[in-house]
Amino acid sequence: MQELTDIVQIKHEALKLTAKHAFSGTLYQQYEQIPYEMIPGIKPRFRCCVYREREIVRQRVRMAMGKLPIDVMYTDKDSTQVVHVIPCACEGCPISKITVTPNCQSCLAKKCVKACPFGAISATPSGAVIDQSKCRKCGKCVAACPYNAIVEIERPCRRSCPVKAISMDENDIATIDPAKCVNCGACVIGCPFGAISDVSMMVNVIDALQDRDKEVVAMIAPAIEGQFGTDTLPQIKRAIRQLGFDDVYEVALGADMVAYSEAEELLERKEAGEKLTSSCCPAFVNLVRKHFPDLMKYVSTTVSPMVAVERYIRSQRPDVVTVFIGPCIAKKNEVMAGYVDEIDYVLTFEELYAMLCAKGVSEPGDDSEEDTGEDATRYGKGFALSGGVTGAVRRVLEERGATAEIRTLKCSGADECRKAMLMLKAGRLPEDFVEGMFCEGGCIGGPATLDELHHSKKVLEGRMNGMDSVVRNVEEKELHRADIHRHH
Repeated sequence: MQELTDIVQIKHEALKLTAKHAFSGTLYQQYEQIPYEMIPGIKPRFRCCVYREREIVRQRVRMAMGKLPIDVMYTDKDSTQVVHVIPCACEGCPISKITVTPNCQSCLAKKCVKACPFGAISATPSGAVIDQSKCRKCGKCVAACPYNAIVEIERPCRRSCPVKAISMDENDIATIDPAKCVNCGACVIGCPFGAISDVSMMVNVIDALQDRDKEVVAMIAPAIEGQFGTDTLPQIKRAIRQLGFDDVYEVALGADMVAYSEAEELLERKEAGEKLTSSCCPAFVNLVRKHFPDLMKYVSTTVSPMVAVERYIRSQRPDVVTVFIGPCIAKKNEVMAGYVDEIDYVLTFEELYAMLCAKGVSEPGDDSEEDTGEDATRYGKGFALSGGVTGAVRRVLEERGATAEIRTLKCSGADECRKAMLMLKAGRLPEDFVEGMFCEGGCIGGPATLDELHHSKKVLEGRMNGMDSVVRNVEEKELHRADIHRHH
């Protein structure tokens, strides 16, 4: 086992060992031993002591098993909340928001002392000192210092949260407000101590795979291409089947369906003089629902590609267990909040990779073996990229000769999404259609991806460029059988 010094390694190892025990049938008897498997002996590897390290791993194993970390309590409980703080891991950040740095020159002007209205700063021969019991974090000393020697430090989790859902409790432990949180996972990436993570459904999936009476199918997001190096999509599908899945479907097939549906809806909205936004990104939809509720009427009534392809599958195979696999943490929240009776489970790419490692699936085989096929178009696959939804919708509109009069806006990242919604709320948005992608770069930049954005994007775009540019006729695939509309 490699040295556990990186948060990505620690998270992966905890997921992998949990999956390994689940596959072997020993998890429920031996899950308490996993921290000792990861951290044998008494020498600490990444925290102050081995006992704290094991407690952090123990909480990660709980989350891998679908449980909340101990001590997580919300006054207003939200059963759909999937992103949580691991309290025992939330330490190490500078607690003092206003801090004097070594740049302090002990100047004679003492502008910082004079600027503080609370008497919290005193001058000493070794530099200014802040009495944190008196400091009210007003920032006047920061502005007054001529050497920029006093700085205002914001904890990384708070800085990374685009919707200001994170605050600190009386013990300076981060807390997440479910009423504001959109479950985008930005804080999961932003916390340098790995103190925030998402609850997993991985063990439930493994249990279903080992139930001989159940037929389990995987629904893979288009962003999966490029996540496993040079492995082709047929090779990735074959590897997933080796885990025990009975079949693998491309969610990009559902994206083709969504493109047609949203194009039709856009034309209807345009004729009525109304705006329309996309609905495929759950974090974006959560942003609108929780922070701009008056704008929900503009969100497309078309379901996401995940739901569209799931409904198509069930129209053919009604009794299967469906598992979505993607780069998105918010997809778990989407299912739990609106489709818990339809879609059974959601896995991230990180969790899929941990399962593959636990099962020992490392060689997917060559393409000379039985071909698993590729069913979607390049436009459906393009939903993984910022601008992909817009491109697919515009392609459908082109077939109908309507693009000249339709103006579109693609939003890549939380800031652009929020700005567009502010413009829409103010009645100053000139575009007819807004594509909201909460992660920069699109789904391929999601919080649970395995490879760097620039590399995976290059791989995906290269494979898309080699595909037929013709949009498949949805009617010919009989995808019209699936109901792909929802009600707000």
